[in-house]
Amino acid sequence: MIIEEIKNLIQVHLNEIMSLRNTKTLKADGSYVSQGDLLCENLVKQYIKENFPDYALVSEESPEENTINWRKDKVIILDPIDGTENFVSGLKEWGVAICVYENGIHKESMLALPELDCYLKTGDTFERFESRICGISSSLTKEDILKLEPGFEYRIIGCAVYNMYNVVTGSFFSFENPKGAKVWDIIPGLNLALENGLSVVVNNEEYKGELLSPNEKYKFKILNKK
Repeated sequence: MIIEEIKNLIQVHLNEIMSLRNTKTLKADGSYVSQGDLLCENLVKQYIKENFPDYALVSEESPEENTINWRKDKVIILDPIDGTENFVSGLKEWGVAICVYENGIHKESMLALPELDCYLKTGDTFERFESRICGISSSLTKEDILKLEPGFEYRIIGCAVYNMYNVVTGSFFSFENPKGAKVWDIIPGLNLALENGLSVVVNNEEYKGELLSPNEKYKFKILNKK
């Protein structure tokens, strides 16, 4: 499995990636990127080039290549570090998200939380929890938060991989982003949620595993069925 090999790659280089968490710079959109993000992306990019040269890469930190690459027959989608704000702030709740498509069909995905040593991959079996906690995106404003439906426990973590991991394993009852997120943030988690029988809605329509464009943002909600 491509996913398993990339998991091993991340684990081998984890200390090196973490040593770069104090190298943050601001991007044009006001978010941070660190040399840790770029190292992780370069490691995966080089590994794909050497071992899976027939796959194209769609990645958050390579926007100039994404518009062409996502239309290829074989595509690997990567978020090298999701939750960079957490990463550069010394928090452990940051992740790596990766997803593989062939001819528009999902093949395998992984949600990795390397510093927490938590990994969730296609085909994994795991303990399921029953929770009343709802995860929500950190993109919500104070006004948005005040409008949240009462009667639920809410958590804002600032890392989609962490939130996706928790909703798939049942530690969250639901996770949603009503503002919208890019494909590399969400598509591995969306597909792992589908694989494990959760309800997945994207842009107010049932999601069925289709490949999503890197040029748009997608609103979504993942819900554990009762």
